Amino acid sequence: MAQGTVQVTHGGASRWRRRSGEYPTLSAALAAAGDGDVLSIAPGTYRENLVLHHAVTLRGPEGAAAGSVRIAPLDGVALTVRASAVVQDLHLEGADRAAPALLVEDGCPELSDLRVHTRSSAGIEVRGGARPLVRRCTVENPAGVGISVLDGGGGVFEECEVVAAGQAGVSVRGGHPRLERCRIHHATGAGIAVTGEGSGLEALGCEVYEIKGSGVQIAARAVARLTDCAVHRTSADGVTLDTDAVLTLAGCDIHDIPENAVDLRSRSVLTLSRSTVRRFGRNGLSVWDPGTRVDAESCEIHDSTGDYPAVWISDGATVSLDSCRVHDVPDALFVLDRGSRVDVVDSDLTQVRNTAVSVSDGAGAQLDDCRIREAGTGAWFRDHGSGGTLANCTIDDVQSGVIVTKGADPVVERCTVTSAAEAGFYVSAGGRGTFTACRVSGSSGFGFHVIDGCRTTLSRCHTERCARGGYEFAEDGPVAEGCTGDEPGPRLGARAAAGDVPAGAQPVVRAAAVPGPAGAPAAMPGQRPSDPGAPGAGDAADAGAVRGSGEVLGQLDALVGLDSVKREVRALTDMIEVGRRRQQAGLKAASVRRHLVFTGSPGTGKTTVARLYGEILASLGVLERGHLVEVSRVDLVGEHIGSTAIRTQEAFDRARGGVLFIDEAYALSPEDSGRDFGREAIDTLVKLMEDHRDAVVVIVAGYTEEMERFLTVNPGVASRFSRTITFGDYGPQELLRIVEQQAEEHEYRLGEGTGEALLAYFTELPKGPAFGNGRTARQTFESMVERHAGRVAQLAEPSTDELTLLFPADLPALSAPC
Repeated sequence: MAQGTVQVTHGGASRWRRRSGEYPTLSAALAAAGDGDVLSIAPGTYRENLVLHHAVTLRGPEGAAAGSVRIAPLDGVALTVRASAVVQDLHLEGADRAAPALLVEDGCPELSDLRVHTRSSAGIEVRGGARPLVRRCTVENPAGVGISVLDGGGGVFEECEVVAAGQAGVSVRGGHPRLERCRIHHATGAGIAVTGEGSGLEALGCEVYEIKGSGVQIAARAVARLTDCAVHRTSADGVTLDTDAVLTLAGCDIHDIPENAVDLRSRSVLTLSRSTVRRFGRNGLSVWDPGTRVDAESCEIHDSTGDYPAVWISDGATVSLDSCRVHDVPDALFVLDRGSRVDVVDSDLTQVRNTAVSVSDGAGAQLDDCRIREAGTGAWFRDHGSGGTLANCTIDDVQSGVIVTKGADPVVERCTVTSAAEAGFYVSAGGRGTFTACRVSGSSGFGFHVIDGCRTTLSRCHTERCARGGYEFAEDGPVAEGCTGDEPGPRLGARAAAGDVPAGAQPVVRAAAVPGPAGAPAAMPGQRPSDPGAPGAGDAADAGAVRGSGEVLGQLDALVGLDSVKREVRALTDMIEVGRRRQQAGLKAASVRRHLVFTGSPGTGKTTVARLYGEILASLGVLERGHLVEVSRVDLVGEHIGSTAIRTQEAFDRARGGVLFIDEAYALSPEDSGRDFGREAIDTLVKLMEDHRDAVVVIVAGYTEEMERFLTVNPGVASRFSRTITFGDYGPQELLRIVEQQAEEHEYRLGEGTGEALLAYFTELPKGPAFGNGRTARQTFESMVERHAGRVAQLAEPSTDELTLLFPADLPALSAPC
């Protein structure tokens, strides 16, 4: 029964019809009303199920308080609209879990200033051909959907609010609504859910937040467009697309998401423009499956709160970024699996804790005119089948510029790396790669560092101000043509011959192994090319021929300089040998920690001594094989949680029975490490050294000051190493002796006055950060050989002396200190 009366003002012109009247119930008033009539409802609670068949106006009394008119039936639909009616200022309540509180089935009604407080299947449901205009309405439905549009329904919702929903805030199945300046919050389920073929939604200036589920969910061939909308504070993903869904986000802001900000799967397509993705716990963009695609333009992805890549692309998906910014994230772009691809144009990747661009498992990446700055690694092509192109990109202030490993084969063109803490370009473990017209400047390591015999091609590359040298080729394999640098001693690359170089080209390759007349690699200072411990020679321990300790110690003694190092190694060897004999005699042997710290500048023979030390321990029966496994930060530190421990374990296992040599070990603990995974590598190593103390000898090496800091990082680190051996810089006399050995090995001789000129040269040579000790001596010899060749090539029939004698005129000019 109604608690008030209903005033009906008739809009008809028939003489027999009263102009107005009062009715005790809404149902009676509606029965008497016709198109154009106005029904003014007195304050009260009306427990009736209303159905509007005519284009009437149904409203509360003017000046009455909000909520003074309540339509609250005990069951069923509170208000059903089947005409282009006008409904204003009503409070609707429902209690039927199987029916909506407000049902719009036909016409184009105008619904404004309604408050729907219900525990129904839906607060407002629009179906069929209905196209309502809904303004300033509020829906609260803790038991079901806030607003449901289905079966061909549509309409416009302006400045509406879903304040609570037990399921989706707005659900669309087969409908096409438009939301303008609406707010959807505190839903249990998706904030907005659009599902099914033929379903569509357009939202403008809307906000979705405080959702226990995904903010926006588009699925099963549905299509949606959000413009100037915000999605934030969800418990699951911010936006999800699944199964051929299509979504456009323009000018949107997705932030404070604990999971993926945007997740796409199963051939879904997302178009992003002028949008921001920030403060997300997992991926900013998570893109999966063949046919799934993201096209982003002028977007920003930043401020990750977790330890996952900002953009994840896998299982054959593709992503295109144009004029975008990705910054303040653990990793920027991770693309993996065959068929997966990322295309990036004119974009910035900055302040990346680990890797800016990671390509693995056969995936591809194309970067054009991009800028990478303040990252652990600029770009890392990780394994076989992985590749792509980097063109016209700049990489600045990184640990390593570009890394290529395990058979990956990218093309890098006209790219510049500046201020790298390690190598500008690093290739190892069978990586390939083609580098054309690339530049490295201001690197604290090498410009181009190619090891493991990688068949890398360098063309017209240039290096300058690289502390450890412009080019380092540890073994035969790379091809360098037309490459230049600012350091002395330009020469042909490891696989380049004079006939391979274009006319006028001046290749510059700095290598640990210098090809002799027959192409055989030369040795470290004091070694012969045939020595098993020399770089490029076969490892005697690996070949099964373990030499006696006396023979190996003799090779150690033959090295130029290093007197204090030789004494330390001999003392340690004597301790181990005496301990072994005491055990054979049934006596207790003193415990000797065999792990070592090598400190000193580059080029002082640390790697060579480590290799000989392994052989000595194998000859004494302390190690099974004595082989050397050389690694650096890039071989141990992974890109996400857990991967570092796996990589470190793998390196340790490869060294089992021999020596694990960690070069530049201090890079595992950078001073501003924050959440850097290098500490995980240190912790893992400490535990492995304790658990397998007799299986592997670990040697950590690097600059003296940096290594002192490294030993304080983990309380267990310093205690694991028995002693520190310092490798001093070579003096002028020792550098001269190395050049003399190089000349002897390669069948050259020093002419009259050349020895004195070399001594003066090494005395005056600046000893800045780029000074390479023994490597500098070899470089000088290489430069002299090249200058000699240029001089002798002009002679018609040179004599043997002319072919072999090096003179002071062949010395390179002194370079400025670095």
